[in-house]
Amino acid sequence: MRGNLNHHPHYPLKNPKKHPAIPVPPSNPWRIAGFYFFYYAFVGMFAPYWSLYLKSLEFGAVQIAILMSAGPVMRMVAPGAWGWLSDHTGNRLLVIRLAAAGCVLAYLGVFFTTQFAGMLLTLALMNFFWSASMPLVEATTLSYLGKHSARYGRIRSWGSIGFIVAVLGLGYAFDYVSIDWLPWMGLGVLLGILVFAYQIPHADTTAHHTDDLSIRKIAAQPMVLALFGACFLMAVAHGPYYTFYSIYLADHGYAKSAIGQLWALGVVCEIGVFFLMPWLMRHTSLPRILAASFACAVLRFLLIAWGVESLPLMLIAQVLHAATFGAFHASSVALVHHFFRGRHQSKGQALFGSLTYGAGGMAGGLLCGPMWEHWGASATYSMSALAALVGWWLVWARLKS
Repeated sequence: MRGNLNHHPHYPLKNPKKHPAIPVPPSNPWRIAGFYFFYYAFVGMFAPYWSLYLKSLEFGAVQIAILMSAGPVMRMVAPGAWGWLSDHTGNRLLVIRLAAAGCVLAYLGVFFTTQFAGMLLTLALMNFFWSASMPLVEATTLSYLGKHSARYGRIRSWGSIGFIVAVLGLGYAFDYVSIDWLPWMGLGVLLGILVFAYQIPHADTTAHHTDDLSIRKIAAQPMVLALFGACFLMAVAHGPYYTFYSIYLADHGYAKSAIGQLWALGVVCEIGVFFLMPWLMRHTSLPRILAASFACAVLRFLLIAWGVESLPLMLIAQVLHAATFGAFHASSVALVHHFFRGRHQSKGQALFGSLTYGAGGMAGGLLCGPMWEHWGASATYSMSALAALVGWWLVWARLKS
């Protein structure tokens, strides 16, 4: 399999400068870009501010960590089920639309409960539906782009723009209005997801010589195991960031608007990387890009751990988000798309989402609560740096060409 990777025309491991420029992708990409915009606008609403909303309901650190881990838990178990349903029905778009509608209905529960058990049930059910769509949309996007798949980042960048709009807008809003308005804002964003779920175009799945292989056999290859293991560790490393970063900054005197600006800065840099990916992929290999993203993650989490009192250091840490999420996500999704071809595309992306943002996010989110309470923020983010360092070793030792 390694030999095949080395000669793949769109996912280079060696001699990338021999590859010609990639032509313009198919028309009307807004039909998918709009879905990415609202999907990640919801992340921009949820990741920075939902923990603040939960804190306003007087939940403790461990309870907040558990509630915020409902998403990663569902991303671990749900995508496989939805991927199977997509393959079984042969109608990927129908599954995406059903998931979007179910997510809106489940989310309504946040308006009827402020108790821990009720909130946990609501968030778990909502995330069961919400986590279903993105692996299927990723597979649809890459199928839709076909030979132009290096341009994936340009469509995906609209998700980053949606995140920025949400995180900046809400950051300013919550300097003037109560955090109690957050659930209503989230409902509006989810309705946007539902609307664009009906705009996504159909994309045919191209037959591939690996169609007769079982997905287990493909996933068991050493390079695939190394990729999934490293990506799992990157998600673990980001667990404290997505769970406590806003609280961490607020506890050190940062205003909500400043918190929103810091989140947005990271995503602005992320957008830049998405647009640079076609150029990067022509000049270096995906494993090298991935390894660099892990090295940047080590530095970033050490800066967060020990430099929170310094705004310049926090600005540098957020600029590094370009690598720790932007370059990481684009290169890892591209590598998954290379390994899982033909009829395995949806299941491959679902497996990646389950193991990375699901299992890894759950582990990072659940571990950071007790660590935060017993050892403090600096130790917690230092452990994030250690997880990223082990992930870097896996990529450098097992995937680097």
